[in-house]
Amino acid sequence: MPWEAWITIAVVMLFIVGLARNWTAPDLLSMTCLALLVAIGSLTGSDRLPTASRALSGMGNSGLITVGALFVVVAGLTQTGAMALIVQPLLGRPRTALAAQARMLVPVATLSAFLNNTPVVAMFMPVVNEICKKTGISPSKLFLPLVYAATFGGVCTMIGTSTNLVVAGLIDKAKLPELPAVGMFDVTWVGLPCAVAGVVYLLLFSRWLLPDRRPAISLTDDPRQYTVEMLVQPGGPLVGQSVEQAGLRHLPGLYLAEIDRQGIILPAVAPQERLQAGDRLAFVGIIESVVDLQRMRGLTPATNQTFKLDAPRTQRILIEAVVSDRCPLIGKNIREGRFRSEYNAAVIAVARSGKRIAARIGDIVLQPGDTLLLEAHQEFVQQRRNSSHFFLISGVENSAPTRHERAWIALAILAGMVLLAGLGWLEMLAAALLAGLLMILARCCTGNEARQSIDWSVLLVIGASLGIGQALDTSGAAQVVASKLINLASGHPWLVLAMVYVVTMIFTELVTNNAAAVLVFPIALAASRSLGVSFMPFAMTIMVAASGGFATPIGYQTNLMVYGPGGYRFSDYVRLGVPLDLIFMTVTVLLTPWVYPFHPA
Repeated sequence: MPWEAWITIAVVMLFIVGLARNWTAPDLLSMTCLALLVAIGSLTGSDRLPTASRALSGMGNSGLITVGALFVVVAGLTQTGAMALIVQPLLGRPRTALAAQARMLVPVATLSAFLNNTPVVAMFMPVVNEICKKTGISPSKLFLPLVYAATFGGVCTMIGTSTNLVVAGLIDKAKLPELPAVGMFDVTWVGLPCAVAGVVYLLLFSRWLLPDRRPAISLTDDPRQYTVEMLVQPGGPLVGQSVEQAGLRHLPGLYLAEIDRQGIILPAVAPQERLQAGDRLAFVGIIESVVDLQRMRGLTPATNQTFKLDAPRTQRILIEAVVSDRCPLIGKNIREGRFRSEYNAAVIAVARSGKRIAARIGDIVLQPGDTLLLEAHQEFVQQRRNSSHFFLISGVENSAPTRHERAWIALAILAGMVLLAGLGWLEMLAAALLAGLLMILARCCTGNEARQSIDWSVLLVIGASLGIGQALDTSGAAQVVASKLINLASGHPWLVLAMVYVVTMIFTELVTNNAAAVLVFPIALAASRSLGVSFMPFAMTIMVAASGGFATPIGYQTNLMVYGPGGYRFSDYVRLGVPLDLIFMTVTVLLTPWVYPFHPA
C-alpha cells in the first residue's frame, strides 16, 4: 500500500476520533484535516494527495449547492407561516403519547421527504412542545420519535436529506457510464419500506423503550411575566371559534386572563367561549409564548401604534428593553409619553415583577425596571444600545412578523419545485435554485433572511468531507479497504453490500452522516468495480445507511437538537436506536439488490 494511503487513512481516523470525542466543531475539524492532507501533498510533491484546487473542488459539488438552496426555500416557508398552516390541523390535540405519535409520525416523515430534515425538526419542535404542555405528555415520549420520523422521510426522496444529494453529486461527478443521473424517486423504492418499518416499530415499542424524562429547564420557569393584548382580526380564521378550538387555552407559560368585548369584561374565560371580531384578549405569560401569539393567524397587536411605524413590517423584529430610572417617560403612561414618536417603536407587552398589569397597554404608567417588549426596526438595538433611557436592550430571536398573506404563495413554490424535479423537467439543483429565487422575489423571505437561513457550517463539513473522500480514492486507500471487504465477504456481492452498510452505519454513528457517505463512497465504488457489478445498489445502500444514524446523539445533527429539550441520556438513544439501525440494515440489504440488480439486464 502506498505511503500516501497510510497518511490518508491516518488523517481519516483522526477525523473520526476527533468528531466522536467532540474535540472541536465539525466544520473546523474537517477543514483542518483537509488542510493537513493538502499541506503534506504540497511538501512532498505527491500527486496522490489532493492539491489546493482539487481539495476545494468539493465546494462546487451540485449536492452541496442544492442543500444551500433548500435552506432558502425553508426560510420562505417559515417566514410566511406556511408550515403551521399545514401542521396544526394534522396534529390536532391528542390526549395520549401513542395518539400524539400516531398523528405526528406520518406528517413529519411526509414533509421531511421534500424538505431538509433539520429545518423540519426545528419547525415541529415548538408544536410538539406545545402539545406536551397542554396534555402533560412527557417531552421524552415525543421528541426522539419526531427526529426519527424526519429521518425516515429523508431517505424516501433525493431531496429529503443532504446525504442523498451529496451521494447523487458524487455519482454525477464520477461519470459512471452504466449509471444515468439519479432521479428524484430512485431511492424511494428502498427508503419507503424502511420508513414504514420504522414507523411501525416506534408505534409498537417506543412506549416501553422511551423513559418518562423531563427537561432540566422548563419554559414556565421564566420569571418574566408579560402582559400583552391581542385583537381578534375581523374576517380572520379565529372568528366564531371557541377559545379551545382556537388553541388559546393552556398555552405553554401563558394564560388568557380576560376578554374585553366592546367594553364588557369577561373574566375567567371558559374554554367554550366563542371569539368575536374585535375581541380584545388580555394574556399574561412568558416571552416565548408571546412571540407565538404575534405569529398566530387571526390575531393582531391591540395597539394601533404598530401600523404607524416608519419601517416596513418585513424589516421589524421584537426587542426587549428594560426601562432605566433616567428615562424621560417615567411616571407617564405609554400613550401620553408618545412612546412611538419618541423611539419609533411600538410597545407590545410589559412585564413588571412577574405580576399582571391590569390596564390597557397605552394606559400603563412606566416605572423603572419595567421590561418592555417592543416592535421596531432591526437597527433599533444598535441605535439605542448605549442610551441612558434603558438599562438593557436585546433582540428576540426568530421574532420577525409572519407574512401570513404569502403562505399559499410559498406552498405553491414548494409544490412547483417538487413537481419540476419529480417529473424530470429540471435537475434538482436547478429546481431548488429557482424555488429559492422565487421565495425572495415573491417576498416570502427577504434577502437578509435567506442569507441567515443558510447553515454554512453544514456546507463546510460537506465540502471538506468531499475533499477527504477524494484523497481516499486518489491515494489508493479506498482500493485497499475495498479489497479487504471483498476478501472478508468471499467475493459475494450481497455480503459485500452488507459490509458496506455496516461500515457506513458505524461511521455515521461516530462521525456525521455526510462525512460517512463521502468517506465510504470511493470504497464502495472500488468494491463494485473489483466485483464487476453495478454500483447502483451500493449507492442506494450508502444513502440509507448514512442517513440512518439512530443509536447516538451525534449520529445525525437533528438527534442532538432534542437532547436537552427531551431530557434524554445517551443510553436512551442506544436503547431505542440500535433496533432501528438493525431494522433499516435488514430491509435495505435484502431489498436493494432486488430493486437494483447487481447484474442489470
